[in-house]
Amino acid sequence: MKNLIAVVSAGERSTQAVLAAEALRRAAVDRGWTLAAEVRTPQGVISPLDDFASASAVILVGTEDLEAERFGNMPRVAATLDEVLADAGAVLKRDDRGTVVPAGPTRIVAITSCPTGIAHTFMAAEGIQQAANALGYSVRVETQGSVGARDTLSADEIRDADVVLIAADTQVDLSRFAGKRVFKSGTKPAINDGKALIAKALAEASIHDTEKSANGSVKKESAEKRSGPYKHLMTGVSFMLPFVTAGGLLIALAFALGGIYAFDDAHKGTLAWSLFQIGAKAGFVLMVPALAGYIAFSIADRPGVAPGMIGGLVAANLGAGFLGGIAAGFIAGYGVAFLNRHIKLPRNLEGLKPVLILPVLGTLLTGLLMIYVVGGPVAEALAALTAWLRGMQGGSAILLGLLIGGMMAFDMGGPVNKAAYAFATGLLASEVYSPMAAAMVAGMTAPLGVALATRIFADRFTHEEREAGNAAAVLGLAFVTEGAIPFAARDPLRVIPSLVLGSAVAGAISMAVGAELKVPHGGVFVLPIPNAVTHLGGYLVALVAGTVLTAIALRVLKKRIVAT
Repeated sequence: MKNLIAVVSAGERSTQAVLAAEALRRAAVDRGWTLAAEVRTPQGVISPLDDFASASAVILVGTEDLEAERFGNMPRVAATLDEVLADAGAVLKRDDRGTVVPAGPTRIVAITSCPTGIAHTFMAAEGIQQAANALGYSVRVETQGSVGARDTLSADEIRDADVVLIAADTQVDLSRFAGKRVFKSGTKPAINDGKALIAKALAEASIHDTEKSANGSVKKESAEKRSGPYKHLMTGVSFMLPFVTAGGLLIALAFALGGIYAFDDAHKGTLAWSLFQIGAKAGFVLMVPALAGYIAFSIADRPGVAPGMIGGLVAANLGAGFLGGIAAGFIAGYGVAFLNRHIKLPRNLEGLKPVLILPVLGTLLTGLLMIYVVGGPVAEALAALTAWLRGMQGGSAILLGLLIGGMMAFDMGGPVNKAAYAFATGLLASEVYSPMAAAMVAGMTAPLGVALATRIFADRFTHEEREAGNAAAVLGLAFVTEGAIPFAARDPLRVIPSLVLGSAVAGAISMAVGAELKVPHGGVFVLPIPNAVTHLGGYLVALVAGTVLTAIALRVLKKRIVAT
C-alpha cells in the first residue's frame, strides 16, 4: 500500500483548500492508498503533519507557505489548487509517471522568444523572473529576441537545472537540453500568471529525449507533440524580418540619395546605386528563402533548412512571392520529416542522412513540386492579389484598412495581430507597401491612445495606470503594440473595443490616402527617412486621428475611478 502526504496552501481560498485536500484523500482511497493532508490557511494549520517518515512522496498544492524544506529529499509532486479540484486522480498519477519536483532549492532555466523578438520576449522573461523570485526559486532566463540571444544559458546552468521552461511562440532549438526535464509553453502564460506557469512546469515537465545523435538528424516526435502550423509560420516570419528591415531601409536610403531612379545603370558606381543593390538585389531577394527555410527548420530541424531555402528561392524565381515561400517551407519541412522517419539505414551510415540524403531528397521533392505543381497556381494567385491591392481605391481600400487596423489592436501581439502583420510584411516582397503602412500606424495607435487617455482623462485610470501610460507612449512611438496589454488585461471589455476602434480608423485613413511604407518596423523613428513612407502628411493625420479616437472611446466606455 502506498502512503502519501499532501500539503495544501491556497491563501484566501481556504474553503477550496479543504475541498482539495478531501479530493486527494478520496482519490487515494480509490486506489487503495493512504493519504494524510495538511491544509495551511491564514487562520491557521488544519491537520498538521507530525509523522511523515513512512511516506513515499509528498504532494505540494499551491506555491506559498508550504514549509517544504521539512520534507528533506522526499520525492515531491507539485500541483495547483485548480488542478486538484478539477481532477485529483490525475494529480496522483504524476507520482506514478515520476514527474516529481526535486527536493532542495529549485533551479529553473528558461528561454523566452516571440516572432518579432521584442515586447513579448522580454515581458515573458520578466514574468518568469518575478514569479520565481516570489516563490523562492533560483532562475536564469535566456531571451532570444530580435538582437539575438541575451543572457545565454551556460552548460553548467543547464546541467544543474531541475527544470527547463520554454515560453516561446517560435521554434526553439532544444538540442542543449537532452536528458533534462523540459516544459513548453507560449509567452502569454508567462506574462499573465508566471507563478501558475512555473507550478505547471514543475509538475508536468517531461524528460526531453531528442533521439538525435551529434550528426544532427531530425528528432523523432509523435505528431501530437509537434507544434502547429501557426508556430512554424511565425518562426519563419521572425527570421525573415531582419532581411525585410535591412533591405527596406537601404532601398529608402538609396532613393533619398539618388532619387527614384537610383537603381538605373546610369547611376552605376554611385553610393545610391550600391545601396539599392545591397537592399533590393540582396536583402529583399533573401526574404522569401529565409521565410521558407525557417518554416522548414521549425518543422524538421536543421535538415529542413537547405530544402526550405532552396524551395523558397525557386518560389521567388517563379513569381510566387511570399505565398510560394510559405508553401515551399511547409513542403520542405513536412517532406524532410517524413523522409527522416521512413528512411532506415544501418547505424554506421546514419551520418549520411543529415548531410547528404535528407538535403538532396528534400530539395528534389520541394523543388519539383514547386516547379510542376504548386508554383504556377500560387504565382497566379499572388499576381491576382497584387493587382487587386494595387488597384484598390475608395471603399475597398478603406475596408482593408479597417480590417488590418482592427486586427492589429485586437490582441496586441497575439495570433490575430501577427496574422495581419505577417500578411503586410509578406507583401513587401511583391512591392505592395500600403498594407504595411496601415499595419504600423494601427499598431502605434493602440498604446498611444491609451497613453493620451491617461493624461487627458485621468479620472478613468488608477494612479498605477497613469504612471504606466508614460511607458505605453514610448512603446507606441516605437511600434510596440504590446504597450497597451496591461490596460487591456485589467478591463478587457472596455479597453479592447476602444483600441480596435481607434486602430481600425487609423488603418482605414492610411489606406484611403494611399500611404506606403517600405520598412516593417521602427515606428515614428523611420518616418523622417526620405521615401521610407509616402504621403507623410496623410499618414500622420491617420496616426493622430486614431490616437485621439482611442482616447475618446476610453473616456466614454471606462467608468470614473472613485477615490478611496
